[in-house]
Amino acid sequence: MFTGLIQAVGRLIDRTPLGGDVRLRFTVGAMPFDDVQLGESIACNGVCLTVVAFDTAHFDADVSTETLALTTLGALPVGAAVNLERALRVGDRLGGHLVSGHVDGVGAVEAVHDDARGQRWRFRAPKALLRFIAQKGSIAVDGTSLTVNAVDDAGFEVMLVPHTLAHTGFGTMPVGTPVNLEVDTVARYVARLQETEGWA
Repeated sequence: MFTGLIQAVGRLIDRTPLGGDVRLRFTVGAMPFDDVQLGESIACNGVCLTVVAFDTAHFDADVSTETLALTTLGALPVGAAVNLERALRVGDRLGGHLVSGHVDGVGAVEAVHDDARGQRWRFRAPKALLRFIAQKGSIAVDGTSLTVNAVDDAGFEVMLVPHTLAHTGFGTMPVGTPVNLEVDTVARYVARLQETEGWA
């Protein structure tokens, strides 16, 4: 599990095809990394990946064909910035919201407008996900925990404060960029309960 609080911005520096899927190598940026272990989970743009090799400044992760097809990692170019977060430890502060690292769909940046010292961002989202997105609820966009300001039948809006713009990949992201979306886990389970027989 993750919190959606980005620890660093790294970069994809290598993509190696291996037996039909790929191995990706990322730089770790300023993320604390001295105690990393093989097999631990790191969220890369909101996608939970397993560390299969590492050194003091990089880590490698194998990415399945399904993940390549259903997230932005499939088309992510070498050199691209990525939001990074190591897995939540028991006892850590939960400053964002619970994020699983299992992407629900891919959206895209539709518009960006300055708003005082921050920016108002609008994202397109798949219609199948919009039922899980609620005003003042939480959503993870490229792994970043954000609060939904508005939602309609085509997408949603959030506010990005200066800290988020400075410490994530959003600061250099142009309109049209595809993004990974993970809806709030609570919303997903509530919707599933409503679909089952016996919902009171």
